[in-house]
Amino acid sequence: MSYFTDTFGLKTESETDIACMITDGKVRVSVLTECLVRVEFSSHGEFCDEPTQSVWYRNFEKPQFKTVKSGTSLIIRTGKAEFCVSLGTGAMKYIIPSGMAKVTNYKSGNLKGTRRTLDRTSGRVKIGDGIISENGAALLDDSKSLVLKQDGKILPREHAEKDRYYFAYGRDYSAAVRDLFRLTGMPPLIPRYALGNWWSRYKAYTQQEYLSLMQRFIDEEIPVTVATVDMDWHWVDVVDKFGNDAKNRIKRKNLWENIYDKFVSQGWTGYSWNTDLFPDYKAFLSKLKAQGFHTTLNLHPSTGVRYFEDCYDEVADFMGADKSNKQQIPFDITDPKFIEAYFRFLHHPYEKQGVDFWWLDWQQGEISGIDGLDPLWALNHYHFLDSRSDNKRPLILSRFAGAGSHRYPLGFSGDTAINWQTLEFQPYFTSTASNIGYTWWSHDIGGHHYGNKDDELYMRWVQFGVFSPIMRLHSTSNEFMGKEPWKYKYEARCVATEFMRLRHRLIPYIYTQNYRTHKYGEPLVRPMYYAYPDEKEAYRCKNEYFFGDSLICAPITEHTSPLTNLAGTEVWLPEGRYTDIFTGGIYRGGRKIKMFRDMSSFPVLAAEGSIIPLDMNSRINCCAPPAELEILIYRGNGEYTLYEDDGETNNFENGIYCETKLSVTQEKGAVTFEVGEHKGVASVLPERRCYTFSFRDVANCAAVCVSINEEKTKEFTVDKTRGFVCVTIKDVLSEAVVNVTLTDITAAENKPRSELLIDLISKVQGANKPKQFKYTDFALGRSKKIPHCKKPLREAIEEIFAMTSEN
Repeated sequence: MSYFTDTFGLKTESETDIACMITDGKVRVSVLTECLVRVEFSSHGEFCDEPTQSVWYRNFEKPQFKTVKSGTSLIIRTGKAEFCVSLGTGAMKYIIPSGMAKVTNYKSGNLKGTRRTLDRTSGRVKIGDGIISENGAALLDDSKSLVLKQDGKILPREHAEKDRYYFAYGRDYSAAVRDLFRLTGMPPLIPRYALGNWWSRYKAYTQQEYLSLMQRFIDEEIPVTVATVDMDWHWVDVVDKFGNDAKNRIKRKNLWENIYDKFVSQGWTGYSWNTDLFPDYKAFLSKLKAQGFHTTLNLHPSTGVRYFEDCYDEVADFMGADKSNKQQIPFDITDPKFIEAYFRFLHHPYEKQGVDFWWLDWQQGEISGIDGLDPLWALNHYHFLDSRSDNKRPLILSRFAGAGSHRYPLGFSGDTAINWQTLEFQPYFTSTASNIGYTWWSHDIGGHHYGNKDDELYMRWVQFGVFSPIMRLHSTSNEFMGKEPWKYKYEARCVATEFMRLRHRLIPYIYTQNYRTHKYGEPLVRPMYYAYPDEKEAYRCKNEYFFGDSLICAPITEHTSPLTNLAGTEVWLPEGRYTDIFTGGIYRGGRKIKMFRDMSSFPVLAAEGSIIPLDMNSRINCCAPPAELEILIYRGNGEYTLYEDDGETNNFENGIYCETKLSVTQEKGAVTFEVGEHKGVASVLPERRCYTFSFRDVANCAAVCVSINEEKTKEFTVDKTRGFVCVTIKDVLSEAVVNVTLTDITAAENKPRSELLIDLISKVQGANKPKQFKYTDFALGRSKKIPHCKKPLREAIEEIFAMTSEN
């Protein structure tokens, strides 16, 4: 077989069992699940059983269903929905999801999905539809999708047709997304290093400048696991360097590219290292690797290969080009031979020298040599599949190219404007993308260009970035817009530094959810209505989301009040007890509260029974399964399964991974935590571990009992000085079962209302004497009526009342 077929040929199950299909003339209906049907209409009476760009799997279980033909309509009834299809047109006349009203408009109530990019946008913008809806039914139209042949080629359908999938999952949104993944392919497991901090900037660094910058991060003890080199790694000023013969000779199909060629740069595309900037790029890549960085390079591949490229002779010989007249080899993502040359000569050599993955910065439109084939989609598809070689876990960074794009993570959301409106939109945009299965957005944290210098905006953006799928700092080439923490005022620098360290500590937690996304279709970031579909407030809190299984995040996206030095955000809490992981504040759920924080944090809330594993290392780049773990524990009853493997290879597919069961139970006056059963291969773990068990909402206890493999031990320490009970056990075999019990506990509580009010009002800016006369009686509880005051202060006081109303 050829390289092309070996690399890009697919093994899918795209044919539905004949027992689940009803064909009537020009219409074919496939019942895939009790809630999902496919309806095809073909004027030729021929239908598609091949995988398409979006849909790869149609052979599900055989659901039970009944059909009734009524005139020109076909009615399909399952245990969970009723579908009525027109046999004349293939239109879906109506859907009745179980327990819900009849639906005839499949766009109404749609909870949206995502969009190709946020390039050249500012603030809220329109986004496409997802596959879940408040009315219980939604449509995925695959009619324009091309088919994928067994040999790897992508071709138009033989016959134009309507090809639509109807999701009727009611308000079981999680089930709908899981079946979307079953239909289109599960999200891959992301390499572990991608979940740490990224450095990225559009800037023409020299080799020494870049290495010095990375050394500065090391010296500042700010862990960074991905080093991005933007387009200036290759020759950009090609006419100045190589003469007029270096100009692009191929007419562009995209107006923007023609303008860029004429007025900005002929070097948008390039594959040869700029040796003026990087005189020894191999040593550069080797140095980064030795320091714990993984490297990605930016690509704009649209111009093809010109004579000055290092690899020109090899590509020209392979493609049969005329080298004597410096013939330019055009970029053609529809030509299998060019695709082979593209990877074999332009990319594989650099990968062997230390480039870990590629950033595909395609901005050149949706036209290719095959009608309907978007070059962005093709690049994502081919790059991702090609990068699977040598047992390496594949990864790319690119833009969204339609349903099914989750198979090619990660997503790059484009060059965003630096303003509060853009930050305010991103939490909603990120979580809502899960509705179309796109779970791994990477934003330009801090914003890319334009805007004003605003240290607070930067700091809030970093805080959101730490609790988003990918934490990638980025900015344009303006010398004064770098996103390094030390380029901001002291407070912003300190907060950004500590949050970046926290991001590194969160890798065990995020990586476990990464596995759950891959295995079970559970997104890391998802809207509140996934878990609470019948609560109206779950739909209204658009910028609030789950971050993994244990945390609720509500990023602050507004300026701090100069009156209170606080900024607020609306938070809806489901029933239960919640503890802010930063402030220790405890909240009773079942209501909406506007929460206020100073610049050091934003609301991140753990429900009772939550378990959050953290890497104790927060200052070096290593992101392997840690030898020192801190586990945050919130009293109640809960379980958590920690997932670990080597982080970079595909060995996990052969069972080379380990899952560790963690659990917390509360009974009467005791709380027990256990590192329990280990399933899998222990060789992926460090041989021994140090555990720090932080019982964050236990203020005190009478005694601590620890056992290792059911044998009691006294080899542990207890710290109660930080407002919670912390138990540390050193040098334990990683496979050991560890049990820690706190007896006669004192539960953590909020400070008394008077103390919280005094703390708040003390921060209010203004004259001290009037403040004393106005607020003393109120703060001390001698007056219950809130004095007349400005809105920022009144709202902050109301939060305190909400926190302490149950005390």
